[in-house]
Amino acid sequence: MEKVTVTGNFSWLNALSAVQAIATFSDGVLTSLLPVAAPTAAPTPVPLRAISVLVGLLVLGLSIRPARNMLSSSQVMNTSFDPFSLVNTYGAFGSITRDRYQLVVEGTHAEFPTDDDWTAYEFAGQPVRTDERPSQWAPYHLRLDWQLWFAAMRPRPGPRQRWVIRFLERLLEGDTATLSLLRRNPFSDDPPDRIRVLRYRYRFTTPAERAETGQWWVRERVGAYVHPVSLSDIRSGSRTAVRSPLVGD
Repeated sequence: MEKVTVTGNFSWLNALSAVQAIATFSDGVLTSLLPVAAPTAAPTPVPLRAISVLVGLLVLGLSIRPARNMLSSSQVMNTSFDPFSLVNTYGAFGSITRDRYQLVVEGTHAEFPTDDDWTAYEFAGQPVRTDERPSQWAPYHLRLDWQLWFAAMRPRPGPRQRWVIRFLERLLEGDTATLSLLRRNPFSDDPPDRIRVLRYRYRFTTPAERAETGQWWVRERVGAYVHPVSLSDIRSGSRTAVRSPLVGD
């Protein structure tokens, strides 16, 4: 856990896991650190004890399949093992992609823009420029950057990514609260007339590549996540904003 904390930059997730481990300490250890007298417990009614035993036996029986799964060499994560949702397995990052996809949001004032006419917004934590050294933010949680990372796992926005279209709408409006979530707004004087979202595959440079080029990242464009749109385009298609022609191919 210490290695993950140092290298992972996973906001407060590591601290949360450490706090959960407190339950594994004995009462003797905890009371020596926190000398608080335990309250006097009232006698447990017999019916409540009987119900507790029955529930305990139920949970014990339902735990057999999850326990086998945890000991299996082909363990699966975040899977339902019973209809009561009592003993299902859950793990943060139970499954993860091998490739790192990033969404790059760009704006322009050009009426008929070429690739050179687009300028990228820069996020606080998510990489955009390839010469940008990874930033350390943990234990602070950058919620926008976090959600953008999940959104980039899909080649186009789905129902759960409707917020991306709303985010673009706020950028086109020049909304100050939204812009405060970014590290750099290249359109501080006037919001762009059009905006688009490109999807890239990023990877770290090797030590040799970094020594030769000074770059921290190598990126490859893999498609358009949201095609160029104006504020009027989004507003006129607000009910179908995650469908064609706004979304990528």
